[in-house]
Formats: sequence, structure tokens, C-alpha cells
Amino acid sequence: MSKPQKPRTAIALYYDGDNAPRITAKGFGPLADEIVALAEAHDVPLQQDPQLSALLAQLDLGEAVPETLYVAVAEVIAFAYMVTGRFPKGKQAADYAKPLTDGNHQPPEPC
Repeated sequence: MSKPQKPRTAIALYYDGDNAPRITAKGFGPLADEIVALAEAHDVPLQQDPQLSALLAQLDLGEAVPETLYVAVAEVIAFAYMVTGRFPKGKQAADYAKPLTDGNHQPPEPC
């Protein structure tokens, strides 16, 4: 017997470049499909991360992303910037392409 699929989840974030990202839309099932369709219609990059979506879905609309999720959300935002080529005022691609380290390891040498 196959496992029942969980309803699709969609979370939309807003980030102004200065303040913590905020939840601007969230939905499950058909509402998630509508959020995704609207994003696609406006060329908003999409990224799938079921674990992050589940955590963000627990937040209320308009709520800021908690500090514990900053790194995960920053990776999503950096992905969106890189894919679209649009960056906050005064920023460029190189500002988002730096590898993350834990302080104990050196980043890999560039090719």
C-alpha cells in the first residue's frame, strides 16, 4: 500500500535587504497551487525545501523569520537573487556567492 501524499505547501517571503524576512503568503493543497501559479506568472523563482517549508508554515502571516532559520532562509534568498540577477540596492552577485563556513574550515579554493 502506498503512503498518502502530504498536501502541497507553499510559503512566500518578503525581504527588503535591511530587516528580517517576513511571511507574506502561505497555503496548503489548492491554495498552495494558487500561490505557486501566481509566483510562476510573475517570474518569481521557486525552491523546494519540504523541511524549511514545514517550519515556516508554523509562522503567522506578516511574522518575521526567527533567527534560528536565518541561514536556511538566506540560502533561499541568495538563490532567488542569483537566478533573477536582481539584487538589493548597492549589492551585487559576488556579495551572495561567498561560501559559508563554520569558522573551523577554510572555504574551497576557486576553480
